[in-house]
Amino acid sequence: MSKTLVCNCNYTMPLEESFFKKHISGHSKIYDGLCRKEIGQFIQVMDSDEEIIVACTQEKELFHALSTQVEKPLIAPIRFINIREMGGWGKDAKAAQPKIASLLALANLPDPDPLPTVSYDSTQARLLIIGPGSEVFQYAQQLYQDVSVTAMVSDSTPLPLRKNFVVMNGAIEQLTGYLGQWQAQWRASNPIQLDLCTQCGSCIEACPEQAIDLSFQIDMTRCDSNQSCVKACGAIGAIQFHEQFPLMDGEFDFVLDLNKQPYLDIPEPPKGYFAPGSDDRKRALMVQQILNSIGEFEKPRFFAYQEKLCAHGRNGQVGCNACIEICSTKAISSVFEGGKGRVSVNPHLCMGCGGCATACPSGAMTYVNPNVPYLSTKVKTIVDTFAKTTNEKLSPTIILHSGGEGGNAWLEAVGRLARLLPKQYAGIPAHAVPMAVHHIASTGLDLWLGMLTHGVSEIVLMATGEESPQYVEMLKGQIKIASEILVGLGFTARIRLIEMGHLQDIDNATNIQFLDQALQDLAPQPPLTPIASFSYAKEKRQTLEMAIEHLMLHAPLPLEEAQSIPLSKGALIGGIDVNTESCTLCMSCVSACPEGALLDHLEYPQLDLLEKNCVQCGLCSATCPESAITLQPRLSTISQRKTRNTLNEAKPFHCIKCAKPFATDKMMQTMLLKIGSHPAFAGAAQNRLKMCSDCRVIDMMQQQDI
Repeated sequence: MSKTLVCNCNYTMPLEESFFKKHISGHSKIYDGLCRKEIGQFIQVMDSDEEIIVACTQEKELFHALSTQVEKPLIAPIRFINIREMGGWGKDAKAAQPKIASLLALANLPDPDPLPTVSYDSTQARLLIIGPGSEVFQYAQQLYQDVSVTAMVSDSTPLPLRKNFVVMNGAIEQLTGYLGQWQAQWRASNPIQLDLCTQCGSCIEACPEQAIDLSFQIDMTRCDSNQSCVKACGAIGAIQFHEQFPLMDGEFDFVLDLNKQPYLDIPEPPKGYFAPGSDDRKRALMVQQILNSIGEFEKPRFFAYQEKLCAHGRNGQVGCNACIEICSTKAISSVFEGGKGRVSVNPHLCMGCGGCATACPSGAMTYVNPNVPYLSTKVKTIVDTFAKTTNEKLSPTIILHSGGEGGNAWLEAVGRLARLLPKQYAGIPAHAVPMAVHHIASTGLDLWLGMLTHGVSEIVLMATGEESPQYVEMLKGQIKIASEILVGLGFTARIRLIEMGHLQDIDNATNIQFLDQALQDLAPQPPLTPIASFSYAKEKRQTLEMAIEHLMLHAPLPLEEAQSIPLSKGALIGGIDVNTESCTLCMSCVSACPEGALLDHLEYPQLDLLEKNCVQCGLCSATCPESAITLQPRLSTISQRKTRNTLNEAKPFHCIKCAKPFATDKMMQTMLLKIGSHPAFAGAAQNRLKMCSDCRVIDMMQQQDI
């Protein structure tokens, strides 16, 4: 049992106490100054044996501080939920109590099951700094007392007077890894090895061309290679002339890249890689981030992978590459063993966006932070709460946003300004419920269509600009496919994207006005269909199939038996077309299909398709030796998708000795046309081509006996 504390924030929210007593479990009264004059009542609640939910995030730190001062330990951490900016403030505040009830009901849900974790160990605190010498030395001097610094310079800069850290010259050729496990390979760019140099100056005195300066690097355009500097250096051995300098390597816990163009120029670099660019503010924060990254850490393992469902590759051919192409951290790679392809995910590089699971057509890659069934529980909670707390048949709109600072900050800014400047801002509509997810890229077609069949009127995805561009494009593509399905069945399109990527400054009034207007465009709508009875499954295809079937059963514009809805390229449902003139029924496509969508017949030459199983991976098309297969992204009728349909069939070719069918007439004709005229297949050898494998062996043995 939990205790829910609701405050109207000094009477600025029109909350009805009778409503909350009736509909909110564990609620006793509406406070008006819980963080100030009624703080004593909050302290009293902490002495109870109940979990505590506080409907305020404004004073979260205050409540946290008080909770640490009580003698009796809390039975669970306090949960906080923002009802003020998300609903209690704004033009629709008086009508927002069902939404507020939904937010409180979400806060009452148990946490999802804990995830497996992966570990990082950076306790050795080895830092590699790369970039221009003047900047590298500045940060090396600042950090060397706290971490073990290796400074690698790419230019000629006077060396520091004291050797407080390792100094090297060279250029990075390869850099891979993550926090605590970075592997760097570099090649020296000068004969003087700065890590060995003592800065005694003997080489400067000895050089007749004056090619060495206080950077202790040789200007190779002036050097005549007389190597007098080598002799002067003597036993120190810091100067070595090579035609090609050897490749060197090292291991580090962190990498600080001060180059204008980062070496790892990817949207989301691995943990332990810091590339602040030339932004002074980012550089100042970066120093503290490096120091905070020393230690042992764990993070969730965000994904689960079922190789048996993967459509990446078969028979040496690559089919689906969706997860590899979409991953912004380059955590996913291709692996082929024995002609069969699978993908490998480095859990230390995975940042948990979930885009791989959304892009995966088969459901082999699953996002588990949390999984779809848990999200469906949150959706059901919102829908049921709306149904119980309003006299109208009001169906909620759900705003999906990434749960980090970005999504919450934008929505809270709109709600706050709706209170402070009500003539300019309206706030979040009463029927629109924000629902945070770890990353919006983790949501896709199966979740969205499932939500629409379970009472959600509209789905809004809010991209805050934190997302990598490829994720936004992927979401646009899936929204387009979802809209094609809905509109093709006679529904209205009910999924939209609010894209904030071009808005960089949350304090800019124009940016907040853009979001405020976009939210006001969310008009209340009735539910798309009667609420479905199926439960969301962990398996992506199962949830997707049940949602599509429910939509088709309630479609205002049902499909005729032979009709289908064409879908955009990249759809994860569809069929194939086979050019029967080119197809020889060799059945290579059947052996390549990882999902059992393509089937052959046990007794005679026939190629069948079970369209429900087709994930549009393209392996059949890539494998076909005659290029006779074309993917057809489409949505066919329920019966068409569940029925085994024949794509091609042919007259069998019978063995000329035993009359057993073993090929097709067309295959035999094609083979004889291609190789029949070759001298190696003349006479008796050509007849053997027309025999089954058993008779062919017998005939060869008989010819040897003769």
